[in-house]
Amino acid sequence: MGFISAREAADKWGISQRRVSTLCAEKRIRNAEMVGNVWIIPADAEKPTDARSLRYMEQSGSGVKPFLKWAGGKGQLLHEISACYPFGDGHFTKYAEPFVGGGAVLFDILNSFDLEAVYISDVNRELIGAYRSIKENVDELLSLLEIYQENYIPANMDERKAYYLNMRARFNRLKLEGNENYRVERSALLIFLNKTCFNGLYRVNKKGAYNVPMGIYKRPLICDEENLRGISEKLKNVEIVCGDYRQSRNFIDDHTFVYFDPPYRPLTNTASFTSYTADCFDDADQKELAQFVDEMTAKGAKVVVSNSDPKNIDENDSFFDTIYAAHKIKRVQATRMINSKGSARGKINELLISNF
Repeated sequence: MGFISAREAADKWGISQRRVSTLCAEKRIRNAEMVGNVWIIPADAEKPTDARSLRYMEQSGSGVKPFLKWAGGKGQLLHEISACYPFGDGHFTKYAEPFVGGGAVLFDILNSFDLEAVYISDVNRELIGAYRSIKENVDELLSLLEIYQENYIPANMDERKAYYLNMRARFNRLKLEGNENYRVERSALLIFLNKTCFNGLYRVNKKGAYNVPMGIYKRPLICDEENLRGISEKLKNVEIVCGDYRQSRNFIDDHTFVYFDPPYRPLTNTASFTSYTADCFDDADQKELAQFVDEMTAKGAKVVVSNSDPKNIDENDSFFDTIYAAHKIKRVQATRMINSKGSARGKINELLISNF
């Protein structure tokens, strides 16, 4: 039996060498063998059926879900966003989400499709550290979360508050020191605080210290082992980057679907609750992102962008209509989930901007 290399098979079948290697590792190419650190493939092997567009999971509630509650999370808009997924024809085989946040769209895509390459990033170091800890150190992470849960759940309210404040202080100390040797502990503390704080809010002050008070929940699920292990498996082949969205430039090409969910433009001067990071994302940043979308469009990528709709407050405010004039803008309804006043939570319009 004659053999060919993965590179030769990739050229023969019109797919990437990385994809061929993945198919070999998944044992989907019959009699493929690993010799040294390279795959060799029978010369008469047939290209496996592309199952990537066939693996959409219809079962309600199946797959993994976001491990953090995140302000601006897109769970409620998944129906609208998923209608934009271009993966059905086999041409778009890559996904990029440069403002990953809680990852509702990311996990929906990982649950639904077997893609060639996935890239996520965010400027929030603690958030990206948590994704990396789940991917690389899930056992250690779960051990810490189990301890936190066992300490917190049986305690009375005063004991819980004291425990929460101690954990918050340690998180801030480790966060500000930035020692990577404590990354997994910082990640466990982030998850603990997210599950036990007010409204699942992530907010920092000007010094970068997390300052959200404790919430009131009877039995918060601090250690969700099944979901975290599932996420760890899903993230196995995901590239995780801590950095600005522009760092995705080299990953994105004409086979990539990109979803941008930047910090929303505040609807009023008081609408923004400090920051997810110590930095802001102002109108100049929004315009630069729009220019980056134009650049990725020129590459042939398919792009969707979310943002607030200023016309909720001022019908004459056409900021996004202007900077995304070359693209399609759809207004969809969403519920304002995080506000100190219950009366201020309700249906508002948000924007879904696409280049197709």
